[in-house]
Amino acid sequence: MVTSIFVNLATSDLERSKAFFEGLGWTINPAFTDENAACIVIDDNLYLMVLTRDFFATFTDKPIADPSTSMMTQTAFSRDSREAVDAMLDKALAAGASEPRVAQDYGFMYARDFQDPDGNEFSALWMDPVASEKGPAAYLAEHPTNA
Repeated sequence: MVTSIFVNLATSDLERSKAFFEGLGWTINPAFTDENAACIVIDDNLYLMVLTRDFFATFTDKPIADPSTSMMTQTAFSRDSREAVDAMLDKALAAGASEPRVAQDYGFMYARDFQDPDGNEFSALWMDPVASEKGPAAYLAEHPTNA
């Protein structure tokens, strides 16, 4: 059983990253934060570990990608409504994020992406509960005008 999720990210500026994620309304757990890393608490059992690039490199023998030029993953957060997606993006942009592309609106799903100051990419998305339950194809078959 998974009890918590920790997403580890490398940063070139730990203090800037901490300020950015606090700007999203997330908090820092000081018990797991030092000069090498910060534990960002997103929600109960959901955390970002933001690590300096040198410290992050101690966890792997692979080269550490530069998120400003390469993408390995996109971390997506579901929201309760389209308005909540927009509110999350407003906070992210105010905290120093960039928005790499326009909103994606598929009728049954609405998403907006943002990049933190290091270039790590995130997405905020809302999906109609019926589409979430039945799947997009079944939802579109029942709601053809929302395509």
